[in-house]
Amino acid sequence: MTKPIALIAGGGIAGTVAALALDRAGWSPRVFEARLPGADEQGAWLTVAANGLNALRVLGLDPAFVLAAGFETPSLTMFNGGGRRLAVLPLGGTTTTIKRADLYAALRRAAVKRGIAIEYGKGLCDFTEAPGGVTVTFADGSTAAGELLVGADGLRSRTREVLDPGGPAPSYLGLLNAGGFTDGPVDAVEDRTPGMVHMAFGKRAFFGWTSAPDGSVWWFANPPSRQPVRPGDFTAASWREHLISLFEGDALPAAEIIRATGEVLGPWNTDDLPRVPVWRSRRTVLIGDAAHAVAPSSGQGASMAFEDAVTLGLCLDGADDPAQGLAAYEQRRRGRVERIVAVGRRNGSGKTAGPVGAAVRDAMFPLVMRFLYRKGDPQAWILEHRVA
Repeated sequence: MTKPIALIAGGGIAGTVAALALDRAGWSPRVFEARLPGADEQGAWLTVAANGLNALRVLGLDPAFVLAAGFETPSLTMFNGGGRRLAVLPLGGTTTTIKRADLYAALRRAAVKRGIAIEYGKGLCDFTEAPGGVTVTFADGSTAAGELLVGADGLRSRTREVLDPGGPAPSYLGLLNAGGFTDGPVDAVEDRTPGMVHMAFGKRAFFGWTSAPDGSVWWFANPPSRQPVRPGDFTAASWREHLISLFEGDALPAAEIIRATGEVLGPWNTDDLPRVPVWRSRRTVLIGDAAHAVAPSSGQGASMAFEDAVTLGLCLDGADDPAQGLAAYEQRRRGRVERIVAVGRRNGSGKTAGPVGAAVRDAMFPLVMRFLYRKGDPQAWILEHRVA
């Protein structure tokens, strides 16, 4: 019996895991990635939380293999710009930090091992549905046909635009992003506790860093900006100097870490996506950032993509009518992801507090954390989730 074909727009985290999940569910997935092979992936590093690891296990993937290039980061220390420690928080015992490019490479190796085709330079341009299937047109003029289209093409999803032309656009959150990796230890980083992530509310910008097992420092920064950045607003040199200036005077190692970084990544904008009213039609469905982009401050972007992809595979496994499977997928996922989008937006808002707001935040933060954790981890509903 011929397997039904699933066309997957996007070869990032959500798209590749969806291909693995649909292959396991008896489909024949084809992945179409707009970028060319070897194109740099935007973003420095990310975390995969316990719920994301649980989703991988459902697919029979060993997290130790997929995340072999990363390291466990189970704890987080929060500081203010004066260097005062505000709180030490658990991130979940198996939370893992990994470079985005390394995660992509591991997932794609798993897909290739299963014989899943990944075609590059294939950006989705349009698609049409018929009772028996869907046909996709790519920017290069080529086409592909199948029984299902999965839109895993990210925050600015073309699949979403075609599916619902009047739908919402991404929303800028008033923060820019930067990041990088030092070549080795930085003298200004005194606490090199393995697995400890440090984050600080600097006086002018938010900063996070952690020491990798090889001694290098992985970091990110969130400079506030009323307007989103545009191409050409900064040169590589002016961006570095701008970041350093934001942290000069703070009792943090941020400025020295940035100076010790060979290539400073960024800038790019921090966006999320308001509620997306249309996730699916009879043969098309959105997953990952295309359906519900979450702010990086949630720490759940990759894990939500894993959960989406695995749930989609489970809902389509043995479904006589794809439309019924897609409806079940939305029913299982929408409430959870919209709640997590709201958490990410709330977490990000504290990064842009003014002087008065910062003083109130610093005074209240330890008290609020003690209150929230008095009966256990308030994020347990996120971290302990099982997709099956």
